[in-house]
Amino acid sequence: MLKKLYDWVLSLAASKWAEAWLSVIAIIESSFFLIPADVLFLPMALARPNRAYRYALIATTASVIGGILGYGLGMFLFEQLARPVLNAFGELQKFEQLKACAGDQTLLLLLVTSGLAHIPPIKIVTILAGAAQISFVFFVISCVLARGARFFALAWALRRWGDTIRHFIENRLGLIAGLIAAILIALYIGVKFFASSGSFLC
Repeated sequence: MLKKLYDWVLSLAASKWAEAWLSVIAIIESSFFLIPADVLFLPMALARPNRAYRYALIATTASVIGGILGYGLGMFLFEQLARPVLNAFGELQKFEQLKACAGDQTLLLLLVTSGLAHIPPIKIVTILAGAAQISFVFFVISCVLARGARFFALAWALRRWGDTIRHFIENRLGLIAGLIAAILIALYIGVKFFASSGSFLC
C-alpha cells in the first residue's frame, strides 16, 4: 500500500495541478501524511529548473502551514484527533517517548532534525510541540528555517547540477541529512553534558 501511495504522489508531478498538489502534500505531510513532499518536489524541480526556487517557496510555506495545523492538533485536539492519527500510523509509542523528555531545547533540536531529515517524522514533532505548548513564535520560526533550508538547498543543487544529481539526491539525501541531524544531536548532547551534571536529552 505504501508503495502505491508513493507512486501516486510521484505521478502528480506531471499534472497541470502539480503546484497545488505540492502544497497539499507538504501541508498534510507535516500533520499526518506518510509520504514526504520531496517525492513530488524533486521531479517538478528537475522538469522545470527555472522554477525550482518557486517550488521551494511553495513547499516551505505549505509545510509550515501544515506544521501549524499539527501544532493545533497537539494543543487543542490531542485526545480527539492527534492520538488516533499517531496510533493509526504506528507512531504513538515514539511520540510518548519523546514527550517524556520534551523541553524547549529538546523540541528545538527535534524541529530542526525533523525539518532537515525527517528524524523523527515531522508530524510527530509538530503535534508534540503543540501538546507541550511551546512558544508558537518559536515553533514557526524553527519550522521556517529548517524546512526552508531543506527545500531551498535541494532547489539550488538541482539548478546547479540538474539531472546528473537526481539519483544521488534520491539515494543519498536521507543519509546525508541523517548525518547532519546526527551531528546536531551529538553537539547538543555534548553541550548539555558539559553545561550540566551530565543529564542528556531529558
